[in-house]
Amino acid sequence: MSALEIQNIRKNYGAVETLKGIDISLQSGEFLVLLGSSGCGKSTLLNIIAGLAEATSGDIRIGDRSILGVHPKDRDIAMVFQSYALYPNLSVRRNIGFGLEMRKVPVAERDKAVQEAARLLQIEALLDRKPSQLSGGQRQRVAIGRALVRKPQVFLFDEPLSNLDAKLRLEMRTELKRLHQMLRTTVVYVTHDQIEAMTLATRIAVMKDGRIEQLGTPEEIYNRPATLYVAGFVGAPPMNILDVTVRNGLLEIAGSDVTIPLPPRYATIGDGTRLSLGIRPEALRLAAEGAVGLTLPAKVEVVELTGPELIATARIGGQKLIACLAPRTRLGEGESRRFAFEEEALHLFDPTTGLACEGAP
Repeated sequence: MSALEIQNIRKNYGAVETLKGIDISLQSGEFLVLLGSSGCGKSTLLNIIAGLAEATSGDIRIGDRSILGVHPKDRDIAMVFQSYALYPNLSVRRNIGFGLEMRKVPVAERDKAVQEAARLLQIEALLDRKPSQLSGGQRQRVAIGRALVRKPQVFLFDEPLSNLDAKLRLEMRTELKRLHQMLRTTVVYVTHDQIEAMTLATRIAVMKDGRIEQLGTPEEIYNRPATLYVAGFVGAPPMNILDVTVRNGLLEIAGSDVTIPLPPRYATIGDGTRLSLGIRPEALRLAAEGAVGLTLPAKVEVVELTGPELIATARIGGQKLIACLAPRTRLGEGESRRFAFEEEALHLFDPTTGLACEGAP
C-alpha cells in the first residue's frame, strides 16, 4: 500500500487554476522533492497535503485513509517551515516538545522523546538555550526536532534551507540525508534548488505552471529529461539547446554550415524536421588537434574559472554553447576551437510540444 497517494489534485483561485491535476504515489520511506521555480504550484501542493489549504478537487490518502477535510493536527504529518516558526520565549527543550505537551503526553515520555531527537540532531548541549541564542543552522535543527518527536507517517519540508548560507546549506543537506537514511520516514520536500533535489531525493517531481513535467529518480531526470523545460531547468550550467534541422541523415545547426550525424536511435525522424538539440556542458571536452569523431567548432567568448572547473561560453553560428572543462584547460577568449562529445550525450526534442523525441533504446 502507498504511504502517500495524491490523486488528481486541482486547485483554483477564482478563474485561475494553480494545480492542474497532480498524481503522485509514494511508497513508505520515499523522499520526494517537488522542484520548480517560484509560482509553479509546489508550495500550494504541500499546503494542501498539510491541510493549510483546501483542494478544489481530487483526493489525498495516507495509507488507506483520505485526509482531505481532516484537521491538520489529525493527519499524522509534521511540517518544517522555511522560517523555523520557533517560539522565542521558550527554551529549545520546550520548543521541541511543545506539540507533545499540547497533546498531554506524560512528562517522562515527552522528555525521553526530546532527548532522543536532540541526540539524533546533535543539539543536546543546546536544550536550555533560547532561539535567539542559536545560529540559523541550529534553529533549523530545532525545527526538525519538533517534527521528529511526533513520529509522523509523513514529513513535509517547505524550503527549509533557503535562509541558510552556502556552507550551512551543505551541512544541513548532509544532516537531512543522514536522518532519512536512519529513520526511513516518507518525506515530501519543496525546493527551487536543484542541487538539494538531486542530492536528497529518491524521486523528483519537476513542476511547471501547476503540472508535473517529469516524475522520476534523480538519474532519470538528469540523464533522460522528458521535456525541454526539464532539460533546461535541471543542471548548472543548464543543458545547451541548439536549433537544428534533419537533412540527409545529418543534423544541420541553424545559423552555421556545421553538421553532425543524426544518432541512429533517431533514424526514423523525417527529413526536413526542425528539432531542438540538447547536450550538457559537462559532456563537452576540448578536441585534440586533428582529432576525428564528433565535434562542434565554436568561437570562445568568455572563460570563467570557478575553482573545480573552467566554464567556457562560445558561439556556434549565432547560438550559445557552454562547456564545463577541467580547471587547468588552456583556453583563451577569442579562440576558435572544436568541442568533442559522445553520441550518447545528444538529446533531441520537438520544439513545438517541448517533448523529448522517441529514440530506439
